[in-house]
Amino acid sequence: MKVTCDLEVDVNGEEIFLVSKEILSSFSGRLRKLFNKPSDAAATKVLKVIFHDLPGGPEAFELMTRFCYSNGGIQITPTNTCVLHCIAQFMEMSEDVSSSPNLIELTEKSLEGILYWTWSEIVNALKQCQDFFPAANSSGIVDKILETLVGRITTASDTSPTGSSPESFTFRFSCDTRSTVSTKNSNYRVWWFEDLVVLNSDSIKKIIKSMVSQKVDHATVSRFLFYYIKCKFSNATSDEKKKCTEVVVDLLYSLDRSSVSCKSLFGILRISSSLNLSKCCRSRLESMIGSQLDQATLDNLLVPAPAGMESIYDVNLVLRFVKSFLSAGGQASVTRLKQVGSLIDLYLAEVAPDSCLKPPKFIALTIALPDAARDSHDAMYQAIVIYLEVHAQLSEEEKMNICCAINCEKLSVESCKHLAWNSKVPKRTAVQALISQQLKLKSLLEDTNHLKSFSSPLKGNEYEKNQCDDGEQIILYAKKLNLPMENEKLKAHLQGMQCRVMELEKICKKMRTQMAKIMKTEVSSPGSSRSVPRLCS
Repeated sequence: MKVTCDLEVDVNGEEIFLVSKEILSSFSGRLRKLFNKPSDAAATKVLKVIFHDLPGGPEAFELMTRFCYSNGGIQITPTNTCVLHCIAQFMEMSEDVSSSPNLIELTEKSLEGILYWTWSEIVNALKQCQDFFPAANSSGIVDKILETLVGRITTASDTSPTGSSPESFTFRFSCDTRSTVSTKNSNYRVWWFEDLVVLNSDSIKKIIKSMVSQKVDHATVSRFLFYYIKCKFSNATSDEKKKCTEVVVDLLYSLDRSSVSCKSLFGILRISSSLNLSKCCRSRLESMIGSQLDQATLDNLLVPAPAGMESIYDVNLVLRFVKSFLSAGGQASVTRLKQVGSLIDLYLAEVAPDSCLKPPKFIALTIALPDAARDSHDAMYQAIVIYLEVHAQLSEEEKMNICCAINCEKLSVESCKHLAWNSKVPKRTAVQALISQQLKLKSLLEDTNHLKSFSSPLKGNEYEKNQCDDGEQIILYAKKLNLPMENEKLKAHLQGMQCRVMELEKICKKMRTQMAKIMKTEVSSPGSSRSVPRLCS
């Protein structure tokens, strides 16, 4: 029988086909509706149909026409099932049009056997669906493929501690070790990492969400996402990088924080700095980093300031990290809080020499953490000294605001001495340091007085005189605090205090020796049970 090509079909503007209207209409409800009322004039005229969104494009249309011309005599395999199913639905090739053969029914039967498809066939089918994702997703094919794919991953992981691919994995492992991943418990090869890297971010998003719902280990999922974004960035446009980053960050944000590497998050932060990420994406990325700030290093924090900022480093970013850390419960763990305190002290020393760093930003850094984050304020003081030296033009009030962050009680004796001699430090701060040291002296005198009740190597009158003189000195000094004091007087007074500390340390040393003899005597004496209080520490 002679076949008349009386229909011209433009497929998505890519290719034009000349086909038989009668043959295709006998299988396609969509075409049958277009030519529902044929006329004699139309029978002798070549008609034209244009499809703008035909799933699978020209290749899928050609495959469909072969099905129609052979009266369903083509082989349906895992390779063409998805595209045939989608174009069959698009062309309305249901049993209402042709009871046998029915392309929709045939492809659905093929999908029922998806459990027996090989791993490669499953991945390729999903990759194929990316070309016509809306149609494949709405038809339900994507969900079936994802369910099978994730099930294959979890089953393989559960049955073997080393992980296993559904087919020929032994050979692939012996030849390719690029997917080797080290975990806390053991080393194993995550066989599916490289196979899924070929998929786009939309497919990955659906896969990961399915994995999370099926309780796949979050640490493994996290490592894959970092591996995925690293591979995708090698040959991608700026827009593709942006979309990939936003999808990956969104997926990482849904995982347990403990399963996400802080170091790798900083890696994403750096490579995406020029991508103009959405505000939500950037906020989530910074929040994840901030919640694990105690795991960061100084190099991680040294992020260059964005264009338009005069300072060298992005101080605002670090302040947001600290805020996220505290809001995420960082204060609950004293150890983690002190680790962040040490990190910020290192950062302060690094940014202090920056002549463009404004005082409000520097002050914000010094007061960003609670006092419990530092056992000593020596490092902070040293950073402040550097900042004041670089910013010599600051007013006395600005200097005072900067120095307010220093807790003089947490300064060592050497730092107190340096502070009082430092002409760049406001006098009021120097006075506070002296007061702090006076209080330490008073505490030391009280401890010494407590020791006297046991056995003092000094004569009672001499000891009482020393203690009285020091006590009067503290009281007299405190009364003069509100009066203006010259810097030279402060220096001289500090020198006198240092001598007093040295004298008291010698006294304590002598007392320890004396008490050691007393304790030795009491221990050797029978029936002795009197406890001895703690001496000077």
